[in-house]
Amino acid sequence: MLKHAVIPLLVGASLLAGASSVQAATNLVFCSEGSPAGFDPGQYTTGTDFDASAEPLFNRLTQFERGGTAVIPGLATRWEVSDDGLVYTFHLREGVKFHTTDYFTPTRDFDADDVLFTFNRMLDKQHPFRKAYPTEFPYFTDMGMDKNIAKLEKLDAHTVRFTLAQVDAAFIQNLAMSFASIQSAEYAQRLLDEGRPADINQKPIGTGPFVFSRYQKDSTIRYKGNTQYWKPEDVKLDNLIFAITTDASVRMQKLKKGECQVTLFPRPADIEPLKADKSLQMPHQAGFNLGYIAYNVMDKVKGSNEPNPLAKLEVRQALDMAVDKQKIIESVYQGAGQSAVNAMPPTQWSYDDSIKGTPYDPEKAKALLKEAGIKEGTEITLWAMPVQRPYNPNARLMAEMLQSDWAKIGIKAKIVSYEWGEYIKRSKGGEQGAMLIGWSGDNGDPDNWLGTLYGCDAINGNNFSKWCYKPYDDLIKQAKATSDQAKRIELYQKAQHILKEQVPITPIAHSTVYQPMSAKVEGFKISPFSLNSFYGVGIRK
Repeated sequence: MLKHAVIPLLVGASLLAGASSVQAATNLVFCSEGSPAGFDPGQYTTGTDFDASAEPLFNRLTQFERGGTAVIPGLATRWEVSDDGLVYTFHLREGVKFHTTDYFTPTRDFDADDVLFTFNRMLDKQHPFRKAYPTEFPYFTDMGMDKNIAKLEKLDAHTVRFTLAQVDAAFIQNLAMSFASIQSAEYAQRLLDEGRPADINQKPIGTGPFVFSRYQKDSTIRYKGNTQYWKPEDVKLDNLIFAITTDASVRMQKLKKGECQVTLFPRPADIEPLKADKSLQMPHQAGFNLGYIAYNVMDKVKGSNEPNPLAKLEVRQALDMAVDKQKIIESVYQGAGQSAVNAMPPTQWSYDDSIKGTPYDPEKAKALLKEAGIKEGTEITLWAMPVQRPYNPNARLMAEMLQSDWAKIGIKAKIVSYEWGEYIKRSKGGEQGAMLIGWSGDNGDPDNWLGTLYGCDAINGNNFSKWCYKPYDDLIKQAKATSDQAKRIELYQKAQHILKEQVPITPIAHSTVYQPMSAKVEGFKISPFSLNSFYGVGIRK
């Protein structure tokens, strides 16, 4: 048996020394970029949703250290893994309180029943709560966890055991991800008994450092500091307010005026002026991210009776080599990004740097289209995100540049956009042609890129290309099912070559992440996973 010791979290604990209960309330306003689709983390896959739900409101069995990729104890204080790598036994933290709100008062502390409810709802489509409130859990299924968790047992009130069908080298990291946030089984039963199970997504109850207060769509989310949090030194704010502000220039104006203390996704043109402002701080780091074009490879786009030209490899190859990537880097990222070659960032272990970028060659692209029988003037849709993301600061401008690039080889691209939640929902349904999307790594494991984004298990989730190619899929599944890192690297590098040859995507850029904030903010750490967490964060008076 392999034993994992408890790792205490001490970051910033000393900042509470001498704090007085009679001080004025400490408030922090975060100018966020969009409205969450809901507050049930298991249902979602975007940072916008996780920032508003998983980060403030919930905990996981394991968690990532603040600002890093190392896994540390969360609601589980320790765990053991069997020698064959198939059985994980978790020992649960005692005395953890679920939130008390105006809509729910818990009668017991967190225990094994809450872990069983959280995962059984995702595992079992016949689960009573899931039947009453039907929903899907894309991350859970994208990573094949619905098939690989063979058994989940409660050994006693504070011990649970997962048995896997096959080795999953990233299982502990996966459990630290937002989708695995632990829900209250007692609250869920109350909602079920009262006939309002959908409230789990609108009136959340967790164990996290902040308690949900109220939400006004497209305007404000309010949270209160959790005075009963199991790690009190992490709660330095009395009130946390998300001021939803979709326009980047307005976010920066609010920051400069002191109307918010932390914001995100500055426009490239704003970076130098923000750095020069003495009332602000501007931490930044290389982004663990990728902005890319996903090509829907289905024979027919959903809602259309016409053959989909993107189903042909030659068409995808032509579009790929017609992208003037350097101009996009200069105009869209303005020095805050580097050209992407591969399907994940070069800082991800197992990245194959022998893979070279596709040369820009519009003449060869035209010839490929002609060979494929594609007529000049053929139309496709090009979906552009309505929001800024760490991996794409200006999707509309990028779409317009791609539209121009592809027009030069005889392809007419119609730019389409929707509200962010609708954009994700429709594209997961397969309505898009080509689309702009991207990813910020979630757990530091290659499978989070190569499986979650391009694997067969993810074609109804984050595999926006709807690309399922068995030779590739076999390799990534083999890699995930071994704990031998050298073997995993070998398999993942073979998979990267196949993906490059089959062109389900065109990688565009890895961006630098800048996080503008007031100079008075203390303890904020940039997440490598592009999440915004406010536990451990305070305001200097």
